[in-house]
Amino acid sequence: MKSAIDAHFEGDRVRASQLLRRADIPAIAAWTDSVWGKYDPKIHWKIEPKTVLPFLAKAERPMPRMPTAATKRAVIDRDGYHCRFCGIPVITSEVRRRIRDLYPDAIRWGRQNKDQHAALQCLWLQYDHVIPNQRGGASTLENIVITCGPCNFGRMERSVEEIGLLDPSVTRYSPRWDGHATWDGLIRLTQSL
Repeated sequence: MKSAIDAHFEGDRVRASQLLRRADIPAIAAWTDSVWGKYDPKIHWKIEPKTVLPFLAKAERPMPRMPTAATKRAVIDRDGYHCRFCGIPVITSEVRRRIRDLYPDAIRWGRQNKDQHAALQCLWLQYDHVIPNQRGGASTLENIVITCGPCNFGRMERSVEEIGLLDPSVTRYSPRWDGHATWDGLIRLTQSL
């Protein structure tokens, strides 16, 4: 993705379009679908936690369901544009829409997963509740982290303890790969209108 956007800013729209098409990799789509798709016990396993969080009726869940704009900005400032679970770089929905608007022939984004560009689907920034809202988690800075689409939708309403993950809200974040410190979420695309 970064190479495609770099080519765009260099004025090479043909190369940018080619790179975007090349990033729509069926293996990535299959992996993403396996993580957030139909339940598969080889992927979606569960650990019996020491503390069981209750499932709350919709009327009992903390409101608002989604974090405020101010909380989202604070989470981005804290986490950057990286998934706090797996560490991959992520992009906002606004960036995805801008790429799609600039390169409609290279970017698929339909209503169903199978009709969406694999890389953009995988890199889709989510504001994830560490303690799921359905289990009593509020939409506060302390309970919201940046995740990729697969990590968010793959975990769904399960707690981090139930699936054997470290709690990202209490672990120190550090980028996992070289170059992550410079990943800007491609946000410059939305600033160059």
